[in-house]
Amino acid sequence: MEESRAAAVQELRARFAAGQTRPAEWRAKQLRGVLRMATEMEAEICDALYADVGKPETEAHVHEISLVKSSCLFALKNLKKWMKPKKVHARLMTFPSTARITKEPLGVVLVISAWNYPLLLSLDPVIGAIAAGNAVVLKPSEVAPATSSLLAELLPRYVDSTCIKVVEGGVSETSALLELKWDKIFYTGNSKVGRMVLASAAKHLTPVVLELGGKCPVVVDSNINLHVTAKRIAAGKWGCNNGQACIAPDFIITTESFAPKLLEALKKVLEKFYGKDPLLSEDLSRVVTPNHFNRLLDLMDDEMVSDKIVFGGQRDEQKLKIAPTIFLDVPLDSAMMKEEIFGPLLPIITVEKIHESFGLINSMTKPLAAYLFTRDSKLQKQFESTISAGGMILNDTSVHLTNPHLPFGGVGESGTGSYHGRFTFDAFSHGKAVLHRGFGGEAKARYPPYSSAKLKILKGVLAGKLGAHIQAILGFPRGK
Repeated sequence: MEESRAAAVQELRARFAAGQTRPAEWRAKQLRGVLRMATEMEAEICDALYADVGKPETEAHVHEISLVKSSCLFALKNLKKWMKPKKVHARLMTFPSTARITKEPLGVVLVISAWNYPLLLSLDPVIGAIAAGNAVVLKPSEVAPATSSLLAELLPRYVDSTCIKVVEGGVSETSALLELKWDKIFYTGNSKVGRMVLASAAKHLTPVVLELGGKCPVVVDSNINLHVTAKRIAAGKWGCNNGQACIAPDFIITTESFAPKLLEALKKVLEKFYGKDPLLSEDLSRVVTPNHFNRLLDLMDDEMVSDKIVFGGQRDEQKLKIAPTIFLDVPLDSAMMKEEIFGPLLPIITVEKIHESFGLINSMTKPLAAYLFTRDSKLQKQFESTISAGGMILNDTSVHLTNPHLPFGGVGESGTGSYHGRFTFDAFSHGKAVLHRGFGGEAKARYPPYSSAKLKILKGVLAGKLGAHIQAILGFPRGK
């Protein structure tokens, strides 16, 4: 089996070396194929997403299928512009010359996807890798087996399967793939596996993009539209795969005096969204596996927080469903506040003054996303300048990833590298510096034998002095 994987990668290298993936026409054809697949196979994709995580049809379309389509369309629209060499200034020191940056594909790349958005997180990086002219191996998550199987079946029907391959399997298959040499590895998932990916990549000095996660904070000021704020927090938390999203709000920080008002607003919104018994709602995703379900129960039933539940708490082991659950004044040293929750649990932390939230956030590892709700422009500026995060939104949650003009990625332990739109193309490209000179413009001062007069001229050239350039080109000092 390992030999067949290695042989497949060698085949991809041969195809890449032959230049098969480089032409703009080939790239565009593959992108149109992915677009056609996402369009023609919507029903099958929705069925797979429901089978894997119980994802509502609306979330399947809005959060996955539509974003894959828009990513393809954006790449098709901009492909030739992205591929075009970028002219840059040539310094007077190399006159006469021209300079440019040429984007070239890296080669054969590996994309390892995650289970929570198994279509989007598989295809979005692949779209950028194709646009950049690479040969690609996609390893979908085995935790979302229906989507993984569907991708393995569909992609070869819509794209060039000699240059774009899907490899299914579990941990052993992923480990075997990581033993091979790649020109880039793109991994989406948790930090524990991310460290393993990075360690494997280091053996071959392979560059990586790690899209991880972390505890995404939501700071809520009292100077807000309370109802809109509650809806947007709820949509970003429970409306994103029932909290199983790397950018879902992980905890709220607000003032002691404002917490009761915010809590009541969230309760009203959640009842309106999911009814009096959320476990019966068809609009709420289930927990992906029994292991993840039990992990969340351990967090809920921890004696440090079990008496802090102020809303929700219902669970159904048979359906793997947990209702939206809110906690108030959870201890900072509890397990819930030490690890990423990645589920429908949302603790509220209170402070005396809202500015105290900044220090609290900065005492933790840097998050993938940070959110602030306030009308106070001074507070907004302070939040933006003080909090380090992969991305941030003022007065909403999660929606920044829909903007292809913004980079999406982490910082510190929440990830390295970024993608979306042009940034994905760049992630899978090398910006090659190209300086083009003719045979004129020789400067004798450049060459040995060296002298103090030549050094003086060279210092002037390096300092950008026009007179020194003229001297260098004219060959002064003569005879030296």
